Amino acid sequence: MNGPVYIARHAMGKMVEAECLCANDGFSARYDLNRLEGKFSRPAHKLFGESYHGKILVLDTAKGGVASAWMLYEMKSRNLFPAAIVFNSVNPILAQGAAHAGITMLAGFDVNITEKISSGARLRLDPSGKTVQVLD
Repeated sequence: MNGPVYIARHAMGKMVEAECLCANDGFSARYDLNRLEGKFSRPAHKLFGESYHGKILVLDTAKGGVASAWMLYEMKSRNLFPAAIVFNSVNPILAQGAAHAGITMLAGFDVNITEKISSGARLRLDPSGKTVQVLD
């Protein structure tokens, strides 16, 4: 059964369908993740201990700068990376990092996307239509 569809203002990448991890928290590839284990490792992060590999991350905002951006590419090269990232807001540096790594990203919604989607939901992201669809 298909659920609601949310429209992003910004989108890039390929169509992705996967389970999501969602939290009203920020995202820093440098400070929030253990990139060798593929898990959120900062104890104060709301997704602490969760594996991000192959999941669509639905988070409030991108944090960090150049180091966080190049770490997305490094994660992809290790084959230990999120399937996609969805943000309420994103900075240009992290958007460039996702583009360089080939990681699908959507951002900018008319609603707080972290309040509308629950962890564990299966999502379909269609960057060409700028849509996030909840599948179950």
